[in-house]
Amino acid sequence: MKALAYVSDEMYVALPDVYAEFESRSSHGVTLLRSSPRGIFYGNLADGEYRVTLSKPGYGSKASHVTLGGEPPQLRLLSDNLIGYMWPKWARAGETCEYRVHGVEQYQLTLWRYGLRKEYISMIGWIDEHGPQANRQILPDGDFTQTGVAWNQKGYPAPPILEAPERSGLYYIRARTPSGRFFSWPWVVAPRMPQSAIAVLASTNTWNAYNNYGGRSNYVNADHLPACPIVNARQDLDRYYDTTPFGTWKAQDNEFLPLSFDRPEPNNHMVDDGEVTDPVQGRVQCGQAPGEWRLYGWLEREGFAYDLYAEAQLHDGTLNLDAYKVLILAVHPEYWSREMYLRVKQWVFERGGRLMYLGGNGLNCEIVFLPNGRMHCLSHLRSLHGELGGRSADGTIEYESRMHRTLESEANLLGVVCTETGIMTSAPYRVIDPDHWIFEGTGLRKGDEFGKDTLHERVPGGASGHETDKRSASSPANTMLLAKGTNPDDGGAEITLHEPGQGAAVFSVGSITWVSALFCDPHVSRITRNVLTRFLR
Repeated sequence: MKALAYVSDEMYVALPDVYAEFESRSSHGVTLLRSSPRGIFYGNLADGEYRVTLSKPGYGSKASHVTLGGEPPQLRLLSDNLIGYMWPKWARAGETCEYRVHGVEQYQLTLWRYGLRKEYISMIGWIDEHGPQANRQILPDGDFTQTGVAWNQKGYPAPPILEAPERSGLYYIRARTPSGRFFSWPWVVAPRMPQSAIAVLASTNTWNAYNNYGGRSNYVNADHLPACPIVNARQDLDRYYDTTPFGTWKAQDNEFLPLSFDRPEPNNHMVDDGEVTDPVQGRVQCGQAPGEWRLYGWLEREGFAYDLYAEAQLHDGTLNLDAYKVLILAVHPEYWSREMYLRVKQWVFERGGRLMYLGGNGLNCEIVFLPNGRMHCLSHLRSLHGELGGRSADGTIEYESRMHRTLESEANLLGVVCTETGIMTSAPYRVIDPDHWIFEGTGLRKGDEFGKDTLHERVPGGASGHETDKRSASSPANTMLLAKGTNPDDGGAEITLHEPGQGAAVFSVGSITWVSALFCDPHVSRITRNVLTRFLR
């Protein structure tokens, strides 16, 4: 017998005991098979076209059309859960987007805005159909991380849409079922026209880079899906058994397959039902939308109006930087396109823009936006000795980051760049230049520590943490060091400021955990307020 086809779930985990009916399109003969523990259908079927009907308790049944005779096709089944997303995932006020939801029972949808408080906006309604379990979506076969799940395409003559609210901000759609299932997903709403002096950028590229729905992200199977579905992650994934530093990124750039935005984002589901002042629950959530929510809530508490944008809206020009005095980046804006980087750099250095970088390991890797809602990460890294930046093939050039390898070091703009020291540790900062105006009203003296408490649960310990940035040879010559984290091995994040002229300024904290300290530490809050107030003048 030979391997005819594979079957796996939405995370590319092998499914055993899937019943399949293989019907020949030429002879109409039918063969019944059952998948092995590795999700393989074995048999002696002749090559040709087949209609394959799949069924397994706890998963949606479906029919697929396959061709046997070449590489065994990859069949995918969707588990009985509740999950959804908006498409597109961002909009301007007044524009419409689809809500794409998968469920096996009726569900209630409500719209909320996440600022200082979770604000109930509207009841979208109860969603159900007359057909049995008609709210089930269908997964495409094969590697849909490249193409998207394309829900609402089959059997939806009029896909359900929502009009984006007038007020800019981070919105969440919350879905609940009578049996108690719950799932929520973000929707970034930008203004029709600029409404304030502050633009804030949601790190939507980073959300996608970390999204492994479908079995691939930029961290799991980054270049391609393995030939066989996963049985045990620790045994099967390069991420766990390849001891080479950054082994996931050994492929060349042109070997990395696209990652589609057209997928649910489980990492952005709000794990708890808490408030903005509660700890950020979840391993990945702290660096994604739930973590960024803490900045938006703090801005509203402090009385700062802001307009929120997705990163793609900076890339395509929807975000007009010249309409704003200040641009804020927060938490972990790791993946940027070349167009984004150059737009911001020119705005700062040539037109007096003021940038606040309240994050860590930002702008570290270039991505390329592709048609049909996809992006390509240029993550290839020759890491000969474990350096975060890597070296050229001949070892003569030391790169400070992946962005440095393809464009230039982000330190040219931010003043700092991420290094390996300090990674996965958190600690308070120590004041270096207490006479600088960023410390006005704090009462801090030289050598004092601040930022001891945060809402960050993945790497607790202080406002300098998780991943930390420092000055480098690429930092502008006038970059001032104002404070530094006390992390081990001199790995503390560096708070810096440089002023290119014409009123321009760039303030950087170099830490993923800074934003999660805004509600916990009065000094972190006051410093951030001092900078924002000065930049708005």
